[in-house]
Amino acid sequence: MESVSIKAQEAQDVLHLAVERMRDLGADFADARSQTVRVTGASTINGDLKQLVQKSTGGVCLRAWSGGRWGYGTSTSFDREAVLRAAEEAAANAKGDGIPGLELEPAVVRGDHRAKVRIHPDSVDLTEKIQAALDIDRAQAIDDRIINRAGAYSEEIKTNALVNSAGSDLSWEEVRTLCRAMSIAADGQRMEQYYDGPDSTKGFEVVRDADLEGIGRGAAREAIVTLGADRAPSGNMTVISDPMVSGLLAHEAMGHASEGDEITKRRSFLTDAVGRKVASDLITMYDDGTVAGAHGSIPFDDEGTPSSRVTIIDHGEYKGYMHSLETASRLGVHPTGNGRAENSGKRVWVRMTNTFFGPGDWDKDELIADTKEGILCDKMLNGMEDPVGGCFEAKCLRGYLIRNGEIVKPVQSFTLTGKSIDILSSADALTNEVLLDGGMCGKGIEDWVRVSTGGPYMRARMIVGGGQ
Repeated sequence: MESVSIKAQEAQDVLHLAVERMRDLGADFADARSQTVRVTGASTINGDLKQLVQKSTGGVCLRAWSGGRWGYGTSTSFDREAVLRAAEEAAANAKGDGIPGLELEPAVVRGDHRAKVRIHPDSVDLTEKIQAALDIDRAQAIDDRIINRAGAYSEEIKTNALVNSAGSDLSWEEVRTLCRAMSIAADGQRMEQYYDGPDSTKGFEVVRDADLEGIGRGAAREAIVTLGADRAPSGNMTVISDPMVSGLLAHEAMGHASEGDEITKRRSFLTDAVGRKVASDLITMYDDGTVAGAHGSIPFDDEGTPSSRVTIIDHGEYKGYMHSLETASRLGVHPTGNGRAENSGKRVWVRMTNTFFGPGDWDKDELIADTKEGILCDKMLNGMEDPVGGCFEAKCLRGYLIRNGEIVKPVQSFTLTGKSIDILSSADALTNEVLLDGGMCGKGIEDWVRVSTGGPYMRARMIVGGGQ
């Protein structure tokens, strides 16, 4: 343990030297962040191990702020001289035309912050991780109509250290653990799929506490049920979005449009929207990186700003945006802890963490019983962001028709579209339970970070496009 501590201190000392070098070269502000990411993943198909991945990547990102302009330098080596050369490169890149008059508000944080996990994945043998993927795979073998079944286990352990010229000197760890079942059913005429499984910033307890047998059997059973689904109807309908689809609406339609860099570039339909009515009084929406155990939670963003809860919509009124150091300065507000980078080799953008709608006061069964005619969503396949136009588009895995307050039959995959403000303004009921679902988010088509999305079941009007 002593040698590990010494090595960590030596690495931190190099970051201090790099910050001093950038300041000596004229930077108004500078920070240096090192990062190591270790990934383990096992995937199986039909009871056989098909892929086993163990990899480690890392590097150092140096940033210099001078005259309202960032300069970046990166190093894939932790060697002192390589890091100092990257620091000099960052200081040189910061010289040029910037935005005068901007003063950053960096956090001053110190200390070592370990991930709050009960069973650290490093303490678990690889064979048990592989077995988890095999167990959730084999549990799906309940019927000959399951023609393909897959299991997956993955973990990501990210170790960060950051020093800045304001006085921050900190390190923190992020642990993420995921297990998934995917079933594909066929009956000679049709093929359908279903998936399920936990994800979290908890440790291996996510797997040991889960009913892998039940998750696997459930995914297979639901894939078979969907074989008997009818084609979904089309038209402007009452839709009860499940937490995954509600979360997709929060993330894709409203979340990306609430990222501060889209606002400063005036590329968002929510530019100048603060104080405006954008949803029904029932709708409150957050981005909150502090949710315990959620897949998108972070103790600090990649600028060293502590994570926080940002209220984006409050009872229908638009309240504000997510920010990095730069966008907060440009708009005269405080940073929110949303400055995130895919890795040490990429630049910082304003990014979401856990984005979701708050709860209502309905019970799910009461909400269905109160719906005369509509469609209930069950899981999503994908969605599309549109921060400029404010439109929503999503593809649902499947759903259920509701008539006279009762679920009458399942329906195949269908699309949902509409103007996001119109959808949220039509919302008239939300359930009292909020669920989050983890995944990856790209800024456009690149720069991926870990997030989660979610919300309650929400009843609103949307345009439904009938299935295949």
